Amino acid sequence: MKAAVLRSVPGDLGVEDIEIADPGPREVVVKTVAAGLCHSDLHFMEGKYPARLPSVVGHESAGVVERVGSLVRYVQPGDHVIACLSAFCGHCEFCTSGRPALCARKSQDLVRSADDEPRLSSKGQRVNQLFDLGALAEKFLAHEQALVKIRDDMPLDRAALLGCAVVTGLGAVFHTAGLAPGESAAVIGCGGIGLSAVQGARIAGANTIIAIDRVPWKLELARQLGATHTVDASQEDASGKVKEISGGGVHHAFEAVGLKATAEQAFAMLRNGGQATLVGMIPIGTAIELPGVDFLWEKRVAGSNMGSNRFRTDIPRYIDMYLSGRLDLDSLVTETISLERANDGYAAMKAGAAARTVVAFG
Repeated sequence: MKAAVLRSVPGDLGVEDIEIADPGPREVVVKTVAAGLCHSDLHFMEGKYPARLPSVVGHESAGVVERVGSLVRYVQPGDHVIACLSAFCGHCEFCTSGRPALCARKSQDLVRSADDEPRLSSKGQRVNQLFDLGALAEKFLAHEQALVKIRDDMPLDRAALLGCAVVTGLGAVFHTAGLAPGESAAVIGCGGIGLSAVQGARIAGANTIIAIDRVPWKLELARQLGATHTVDASQEDASGKVKEISGGGVHHAFEAVGLKATAEQAFAMLRNGGQATLVGMIPIGTAIELPGVDFLWEKRVAGSNMGSNRFRTDIPRYIDMYLSGRLDLDSLVTETISLERANDGYAAMKAGAAARTVVAFG
């Protein structure tokens, strides 16, 4: 099968023919229909996070089950599924207390050991899977706990976005922050995750939703998706403008960029008692600085791992929202490309020219 393989860091992807193993007892082979390009993979391609090489990238994918292992009962061949990197073991403290996105044992329980036959290989050598999925490929092999079964009438080229960008942005609003109807929100960064957070704030009933970015067309798209105000951070002081619009600060600020400066801005634009929710992947080794006196006014900062999702519960609900017209996935897709153009898609992402690029497989 063809797959997008990362062999050097920093580096581009190469489309290669690699071998995929038979599924183990609880593993599933999925024929990929569509995959979204995510900034998370780009962090590994650029060396901001460590990657095992060589590795197939991609984790935001949807497809059709082709084969299942002997102990798989959750899905069967022909089922439509979405992959999610928030795989869960189901029995650790976090899973059993309702926080599966923080699963403590997935890296031990849901992957093959070093002594086992690798899931992927090339000319007899192991090829790793980024996030244990490696889903930017014609097929991918994953543990069944990394999949959610979905209704057949959901378009798979839109379903793919739910596996990361949308479940993260919506979940940051609904789960991590718990935004209440009538509150105010600011969202820094209007890529796939940030635009999903804007929609989450709208769906949750926020009265004021302020979208912040440096790219005018992204700000216009944010307005289409529910933002009541926009701030061009290339022209204005974002924190000051948000305070002016909101009358002193917002109840919730969502950082969807992954930078020290924007994380600090998110905290600076809060009203007393407000919460900054950091969703972006801040590079390893980067520390953020916050004024200690602000904590006396009960301002809070919280991290959000994939929107604190319970993806097997969340994603089917989000699909219902899409099919009923309450959640817009169509507007998030800037371009649909072939696997051979994956590097072009990541280049467009780096240049701020795409909200979400989708790779379509024949």
